[in-house]
Amino acid sequence: MDFVKTRIIAVGSELLTPFYQDTDSLYLTRRLNDLGLDVAEKSVVGDELENLVRAIREALDGADLVLVSGGLGPTDDDRTREAAASVFGLPLEFREDVFQVIEKRFIRRGKDMPAVNRKQADVIRGAEVLPNPNGTAPGQWLERDGKIVVLLPGPPHELEAMSEAQVWPRLAALKKGYLARVTLKSSGFTESELEVLIDGLYPRDSGRRLTVLAAPGQIEMHVSAFSDISESDARNRAEALAAELRGRLGRAVFSDDGAELEAVVGQRLSARGETVAVAESCTGGLVSRRLTSVPGSSGYFREGFITYANEAKTARLGVRAETLAAAGAVSAETAEAMAEGARSAAGTDYGLATTGIAGPSGGTDSKPVGLVFCAVAGAAGTAVERSVFLGDRLRVQRQASQKVLDMFRRILEEK
Repeated sequence: MDFVKTRIIAVGSELLTPFYQDTDSLYLTRRLNDLGLDVAEKSVVGDELENLVRAIREALDGADLVLVSGGLGPTDDDRTREAAASVFGLPLEFREDVFQVIEKRFIRRGKDMPAVNRKQADVIRGAEVLPNPNGTAPGQWLERDGKIVVLLPGPPHELEAMSEAQVWPRLAALKKGYLARVTLKSSGFTESELEVLIDGLYPRDSGRRLTVLAAPGQIEMHVSAFSDISESDARNRAEALAAELRGRLGRAVFSDDGAELEAVVGQRLSARGETVAVAESCTGGLVSRRLTSVPGSSGYFREGFITYANEAKTARLGVRAETLAAAGAVSAETAEAMAEGARSAAGTDYGLATTGIAGPSGGTDSKPVGLVFCAVAGAAGTAVERSVFLGDRLRVQRQASQKVLDMFRRILEEK
């Protein structure tokens, strides 16, 4: 299948610092995918003219369509126009009609236009101007030698409005196929364990792809499929591979519609009309926060207890002092008592609990940093599982919250 090869370049030295994030490319990728156009490469480039020229030239070497966002402003470090013109060996030409549109924008606001804005009326010879109703930086559409370069403003509200009105309708004519995606989310395996389980399922045909992404306590499998026949054909091809993955992973897959684990748990509870309370030590309220982040959670979430100190475990949850003295706060016995205590105190159908050593200090040879006990209490009894998680404090907490929610999800599914 002959698909349009597409690349995206985000321009701005600020995007190379820890303070700003490139969100334009996420939007552009999503809308390109809607047209059945896959993105082969994304890059972030600073404002230096030499680097911009190199980035655009390299992108054109391997792509039919290049979308460039940012660098169209009025300041000296806005150099995208100059870079694109240099790549094609074309001059910039001042456009009076474009200048007047920019000037009128200032007049409407009762302001004088600074002289620096004049450069925004410079257009690459042969390029088509893309009006910008939300800002002073017009876009530019240039076609040369079978290649298309689209220059877009950086501010998202300007880029998105311009793209919706003027870019996607034009690119629809380039549509050579349909793209469908399915995202499977799983829990309970490490990335290497999952790789063994799905061995042989990576597609060998060019029209389908499988990408595996790991996060603390969770692994996502992104399936994409192309079709030059129809959207339903693309969807069927993606679903066929997703079905094979589900067959290999079984109950480890908790979502195939993008839902997070806390939402899946919430859906199960809502369907049953059941309720839950949570007792947390090492996770410090993270489990409760995740559950209550789901719209409608007030229908099933009753109460959360953050019982960090032993005295709180005893006073709020009824954990016996003898249990704490004999087994310790980080133990299966304490986790069990916490879950049962939360369920009893809140009068709910279920109680969840976490207790552990999130680190970075506090571990011993018998109870290392990362040791966590998770418990789920219900009418049928209490399940407790021991885990040792690796990583810093936040990663341990995230994995512990994922573990107890996944335990709960499996129990709800069994029921």
